[in-house]
Amino acid sequence: MDLDPRKLAVLLAVHRAGGVLAGAALLHLTPSAVSQQISRLEDAVGTAVLDRQPHGAVLTPAGRALAEAAERIETELTEARKALSALQGEVAGTVVIGAPQTFIGTLLVPLVHQLREKFPGLELAVRQTEGDRGQQELRSGALDLLVLEQESPLGRRSVQGTRDVPLLDEPWLVVLPSGLPTPTTTADLENMTWLAVDPDSAAHNANSQLRDGLSVAQTAAHSYSDYNVALSMVAGGLGIAVVPYLAVLGSHPEGITAVSLPGLGTRRLIARHRTTRSEPRKEVLTVLDAMLAAAGSLEMHRPE
Repeated sequence: MDLDPRKLAVLLAVHRAGGVLAGAALLHLTPSAVSQQISRLEDAVGTAVLDRQPHGAVLTPAGRALAEAAERIETELTEARKALSALQGEVAGTVVIGAPQTFIGTLLVPLVHQLREKFPGLELAVRQTEGDRGQQELRSGALDLLVLEQESPLGRRSVQGTRDVPLLDEPWLVVLPSGLPTPTTTADLENMTWLAVDPDSAAHNANSQLRDGLSVAQTAAHSYSDYNVALSMVAGGLGIAVVPYLAVLGSHPEGITAVSLPGLGTRRLIARHRTTRSEPRKEVLTVLDAMLAAAGSLEMHRPE
C-alpha cells in the first residue's frame, strides 16, 4: 500500500470543510482535482474513504483512520518548522493571550493571521478572559499576556512579578436607542434611564462620573458586565450606557446611536506580563510589539 501524504492532506481538508467543493476552495484547487486525488487515494488503499451524500461528504471508517494520520503528520510538520525556526534564530514558540471580547475581535483576530505569515514558527493562542481568573492564569503560566482595563479593580492593582504596558487609549461613548434625540453635551442626558454596570468593569467608573454630574439620572433594573450585552439592551430600549469605542467598531446591533461627548474621558487598555529571569521570552515581546503596533495604527473616527 503506497500512501501519499499529500493525498492525505486533501482528504483532511475535505473532512474539515464538510465536502469536496468546500475542500477545494480551502485548498485553492478545482473540485475536479480534489475528486481525482480522493479517487487515487481510494485506489491506493483499496476501499472508499468518503461517503458522498447530498449535503456533503462523511468519512468512512477507513477515511477516519487516514484523516487522523493526516492530522498527526500535520502536527509533526508544524513542530518541525518551529524547531527549525528556533535553530535559525527566528522567533518561535507559543504565546497565549487573555483579553476582553472588544480587543479580541478588533485587534487580535487579524493579528493572528499577520503573525502566522511573518513568523511561521510562532503560534498565537487567544482566550477570552478577564478579571481575577485571567490574573491567576497569568501567574500560573497558562497565559503569557493579559489585556486589562487599567481602571478596573484588577488593572489598578499592582501585582508583584509582573509589568504593565499601556496598549491603547480609546474614547468612552454614550450609546442610546436610535429613537432618542442625539445629545450634543452631557447635560442633554438628564432625565434619561441608565443601565446599571458591574462594579468590576472600568465602565462603572466612567458611568458613575458622568451620572454624578447630572442633576437627574434614573437607574434601570437591568445591568450588564459585557459590552455586547449593553448594546443589545440599549437597542431594545432598556436604557442608555457608556461603552468604549472598540465595542461599537465594526458590527453592532441596529437601533442604537453611539455619541462621543466632551468630558467622557478614555478607557486605557494595558498588557500585563510576567517578569522573571527567563521572562518575558523573545516570542512574548515579539507579540507584544505587534499588539502595540496594531493598536497604534487603529484609526478612531466618530461613529455614525
